[in-house]
Amino acid sequence: MATFTRDTEIFRNEDMLREDYQPDSITAREDEISTYTAALQPIVNGAQPRNIFLYGKTGVGKTAVSRYLLKQLQRDTEQYDDVELSVCWLNCTNLSSSYQVAVNLVNQLRPADDRISTTGYPQQRVFDILYEELDQIGGTVLLVLDEIDHIGSDDEILYEIPRARSNGYLSKAKPGVIGISNDFGFRDDLSPKVKDTLCEEEIHFSPYNAPELRAILEERVAGAMYDDAVDDAVIALCAAIAAQDTGSARQALDILYKSGEIARTNSEERLTEDHVHQAREKLEQSQVEHGMRELTKHGHLALVAMLQLAFEQETPARIRDVYPLYRRIAEGSNVDPLVRRRMHDHLADLAMLGILDRQMKNEGRAGGHYYQYEFDVDLDIVGDVVRDFDSIALPEGVAARIG
Repeated sequence: MATFTRDTEIFRNEDMLREDYQPDSITAREDEISTYTAALQPIVNGAQPRNIFLYGKTGVGKTAVSRYLLKQLQRDTEQYDDVELSVCWLNCTNLSSSYQVAVNLVNQLRPADDRISTTGYPQQRVFDILYEELDQIGGTVLLVLDEIDHIGSDDEILYEIPRARSNGYLSKAKPGVIGISNDFGFRDDLSPKVKDTLCEEEIHFSPYNAPELRAILEERVAGAMYDDAVDDAVIALCAAIAAQDTGSARQALDILYKSGEIARTNSEERLTEDHVHQAREKLEQSQVEHGMRELTKHGHLALVAMLQLAFEQETPARIRDVYPLYRRIAEGSNVDPLVRRRMHDHLADLAMLGILDRQMKNEGRAGGHYYQYEFDVDLDIVGDVVRDFDSIALPEGVAARIG
């Protein structure tokens, strides 16, 4: 008997539930598509492209809509001899400056054997090389900068590229920038000169509601899963959970996919609501573990200090209780401790990630207000992660409890 055989009961085409799947049509984003299409219309007319800024939470369709519309745009402009359109897509997740964005754009536009070094050039020289590459391509060039908020306050490139033609740096290319951001506050933090150029057209993608998520899931399920594998109640539950939490289609699809994996592992023929609840727990645990592992060194130190207090049943704890323990652990790990205020920022980060619960207490004029922290996740999960912190000298209480 074969060790591996193809699914015949749960998944027909599980790729349709994965993050990188690009659907042939977009559901529940009609208004955004209409606004987006209007903003792209000048390109079809042979005019200078408008600069577009998209913002909204993760998983609400910004990237999917962009890929869908730009694919349509490239197809439709082929019928016009006076329109030459090129699209360069750059994900900025691991980039933190205009310099890095410019270098990566150059290397996207150049052949693999002619790329430039990521260091060693003055910034203006990198911009000049980028302009040379754009002019060599010529025509309309759309530069899509996904996750653009990762560059933080170093937004010079978002001013330079849209104005490059009017400033005389380009003669053959007509560049346009499409910035995509998950951070609502990023637009507000842009310098005024960048807002004037990048934000010619702004499109806000709001979170999906439950009926919209249900429609998205139903469309995917039709091709991804066998007809008898999932019923309306399961789809509705996945949609409701995601709508109440993040409003993210990505989350709804992840829950459905994980539910299918659980059913398949258990050799069951249909998904049930129990599978959905199990999937949600597993995904939340995985997300929490990933969040803890991705913290900075000082975030790890703050996490260990809180874990020690939790094991001693000294939580909820105030910053005045956490900080001395944090300092001792940092010094024992040969790490210079942060000042109290900066260390408090790391506790706030842990609360934002859902690892800690933060409650404000107000004792009036006598005591003022302050925050208390305690874990909002199972301590065994935290212990499993902390066990891998090789560069941190764990307190005896923590080391003894986690083995």
